Amino acid sequence: MTETRENIIPGSGWSDAYNIEGVDRPETRPVIPLGQKSYGAEERPRMGFFTDTTVCIGCKACEVACKEWNDVPDTIGLLTGESYDNTSALGADNWRHVAFVEQRKPVKVQEAGLEGLEPSAEGEDGFRWLMSSDVCKHCTEAPCLDVCPTGAIFRTEFGTVVVQEDVCNGCGYCIPACPFGVLDRRQGDGRVWKCTLCYDRLKGHMEPACAQACPTDSIQFGPLDELREKANGRLEMVHEAGVTDARLYGADEEGYGMGAFFLLLDDPEVYGLPPDPEVVTRKTKSLWGAAAAAAGALALGVAAAFAGGSR
Repeated sequence: MTETRENIIPGSGWSDAYNIEGVDRPETRPVIPLGQKSYGAEERPRMGFFTDTTVCIGCKACEVACKEWNDVPDTIGLLTGESYDNTSALGADNWRHVAFVEQRKPVKVQEAGLEGLEPSAEGEDGFRWLMSSDVCKHCTEAPCLDVCPTGAIFRTEFGTVVVQEDVCNGCGYCIPACPFGVLDRRQGDGRVWKCTLCYDRLKGHMEPACAQACPTDSIQFGPLDELREKANGRLEMVHEAGVTDARLYGADEEGYGMGAFFLLLDDPEVYGLPPDPEVVTRKTKSLWGAAAAAAGALALGVAAAFAGGSR
């Protein structure tokens, strides 16, 4: 079998994909050389996910497709006792997580031939399901990437964030840096794993496995600018139908600038999402700046003391 550069990608299985043995062949060079910040002419439009939770049916086809394509260990058969949610949270073995939220709340129903949604009749038991398929946000400002000491986490030419498992040393610095609880070490392996937005499929001009498998198009994939425009239109449509609580989460470049954003029917925390995530590495940079200033002042003080003592 002839090796090509297209095969040398994270998770490809090649033993020397990053030229560890010093074999100087184009086929064994990294996808992005260490220290390279831009792809130049190879850069592609930023790709991402728009998840419309209003049409999610909780079928978990996305979870299954993700595990099958990316060879993620099976955890779907392990019941957690948390309603119908049998994967519990995102992690090294769950790159997609379908949340099931049960709510005692007035249900809105729609009858054939009627426009809009009307509250259910009085006396009926108000109960509804909220379902949403969560995933890595592939942030514009990704703190996991900022704190990685080995370069194992890199940004692809599609603007997505990928962990190279053969470079990851399992230090775990990225785990607390992510406010969404996406990253985790794999038990028995020690390295960090997460959604790659099917980087190998993107390079082959294919959509991610989860989006392809979604039967209701709850998970939509494409250029991020187009998805944001589509999401704003969908939100307007839902509001006109009478669901005024609906809102977009992460659909702009403020804060993190999420490459995977959502249309929600309730507050983000109801779905297990932080309502106001912070870019923690911004604080770290400011702390390092203050520490550097203090160290400089201390050095000047020591130098002054020595100069005074030598007189």
